[in-house]
Formats: sequence, C-alpha cells, structure tokens
Amino acid sequence: MSKTVLISGAGIAGSTLAYWLGRNGFDVTVVERAEMPRSSGNPVDVKGPAVDVVEGMGVMPRLRAAASQVERMSFVDATGRERSGLRLSAFQGGAGDREVEVARADLAAILLGAAREQAEIRWADSISEIAQDADGVDVVFGNGDRGRYDYLIGADGLHSNVRGLVFGPEAEFLRHLGMYAATLPVGRAFGNEREVIMFNRPGQAISVHPSKGKAVAAFMFRHDAVPGLGHRDLDGHKRLIAEAFSGPIGIFGDLLDQVDAADDLYFDSVSQVRLPRWSEGRVALLGDAGSCLSLFGDGSTLAIAGAHTLAEELIRTPDHPHTAFAAYERRHRKLVEPKQRGMRVASTLMVPATSAGIVVRNAVTRFLR
Repeated sequence: MSKTVLISGAGIAGSTLAYWLGRNGFDVTVVERAEMPRSSGNPVDVKGPAVDVVEGMGVMPRLRAAASQVERMSFVDATGRERSGLRLSAFQGGAGDREVEVARADLAAILLGAAREQAEIRWADSISEIAQDADGVDVVFGNGDRGRYDYLIGADGLHSNVRGLVFGPEAEFLRHLGMYAATLPVGRAFGNEREVIMFNRPGQAISVHPSKGKAVAAFMFRHDAVPGLGHRDLDGHKRLIAEAFSGPIGIFGDLLDQVDAADDLYFDSVSQVRLPRWSEGRVALLGDAGSCLSLFGDGSTLAIAGAHTLAEELIRTPDHPHTAFAAYERRHRKLVEPKQRGMRVASTLMVPATSAGIVVRNAVTRFLR
C-alpha cells in the first residue's frame, strides 16, 4: 500500500512536494485555506538548485513563456529621474541563463497545475486538530472531516497553522526584522518592460516591476512590529501603508489610491522563522513554515529546492520518518542558513535607513552597471 501524505498549503513549496511524491507512488492530498490561488505577489526568481527541479517537472517551457524580460533596476527620485542603477545579472545564481524571473502568482499556478495531476487538492479548508502516534497522524479538518495519514507536511507559510498546532506559538519562532512589505497589481509600469523602477526615502522604498504587462508595485518600509496587527487585517494594512508613505512622493502618489481601493493586497512583516528542528515525529515543516527567508532571501528558489530534497528523502526511506526528515533537514539547512545570514545586507541595499545610506547605495551601484 502506498504511503499517504497530507500537505498543508498549495503554494510553491506544497505544490512542488505534491508533484514529486505523487509521481513516485505516494497518495497525496493537499489542503489549502484559500478558496483559489491568489493573484498578488512580487515577481520571484527560479534559480540555482530550483532550475533542475522545475525542468524535471516539465514546467520550464511554461515558466519561460510567463517570465519577465527585466534586465536592470533603476533607482530614481520622486520625479522619476534616474540617480543610479544596476544590472540584475549581478544577482544571478549558479544556473546562469537557465534561470527565470516570473510573477509569484504565475509560478504558484504553474507548479499547482503540475501537482493537480499527482494529488487531490482540498480548497477552502484547513486543519483544526492534529494528533500523532508512532504509526501515523490523525487530523481533524475545519469542515469536521477526519483523516489519518502516514505523514503531515506543513508548507503553509510564515504564519503556519501546522507549526502552531505541533511546534508551539508563532511568537517563539518568528523574528520581526524591523520592516513591512506590501505588493499589489497596478495599472501601469513606470519604466520599460526590461526595467524595475525604485524610489527611496529614508527607511522606505516603492518599486514598480513591469512583470510582462502586469505591473506590480511593492511598498517596503522600516517599522517596529505593530502589536495586535493580524496578517489578514486588510484595513489595518492599508492604514499602516498610508501612514508610512504620507507626505509628497511625486509621481508615485497615485499608487496609494490603488492601495486604498485594493481587495487583493499582499502584506506582511519582513521576518525570519528559526526553529531548532523542522520535524516532530511524523510531521515536518517546509518552506517559509520552517525557515522563512522573507523578501530578501531567494525564498521561492529555496522552497522548490527544499521540497525536492524532502521528497527525495521520503522516497528513499518511506518507512522511517526520523531518518528521512533528519536527512532532509541536514541537506537543506546548508542552503538556507547562509541566505538567512545575508538578509540584512540585502535589505540595506533595497531600503537604506538614512539619506546618507541612499547616497552611498547609489554611488556603489553605479559601479555595478
């Protein structure tokens, strides 16, 4: 009898894992809280170790068709005048020109399309109770259904429900890095199709990515953690963005009107998740649920790579969860930990905290053109 696996989260990590396990004989179910895939999110890279994974899934032609044509980032003032810039090839990974940048929603949809061929997807549902023993995991779903599985994988993001039910309260593992970020689709790009435009004030940044005809704006700003701000509080998110970007912002002012009117706004803290271990018995965490890199750490690339590594280890030792999870964690931490350590450097480049920092960043990036 094939092993049964329940994956919480139909995002990038969950869909990739569902594909590889289903393709290799596992009986896979994916449960997703949302009613449908979300349409927002900044473009992300598929690079380095993730390239071989998506090529093995047969989805690279679709990713290339959806990929952006962006080649450079221009740092501008409030009038749109360029002050500096750099070619994005400076951030290319080990897979060179095989790498692609694609809208997060497109990447998630393409990976989910592959996963649907290998797994059952339960939309608009979640997990409310988890109990496990040496032989399996018993789950109660939000709609009252019950199930028993050989393995449960939490691939449900920064605010993981599985992590909370099995490993403990979010506050024990989530570290706010002093910044918030929001993204939403907007009516137009500010540059050409090969250029990301970024405007900075001290501790703040607004970027507009052309994203192959579907422009996406991002708002990033340094701010202490706001007590009681929920990650689904749309009105609270809009208020915080409006307060952070009050005052003249030149040609970018109309973007705030689009934020105010948005009904699909991605918003969250820029945070890290750090746990001493990523598994407990027959339950394991994957992607942001276990090791969030948030915004500046190649999170999508590592989610894909981590999902493939976890699948490999479960396929190798399907009857020995401790062995499989330990090997997955040992291998994948080698990729994750350097990225977590480098996040502050990346945030300094993108969102300098002071006027002097903006001047220095612009001066340095002139040499990277």
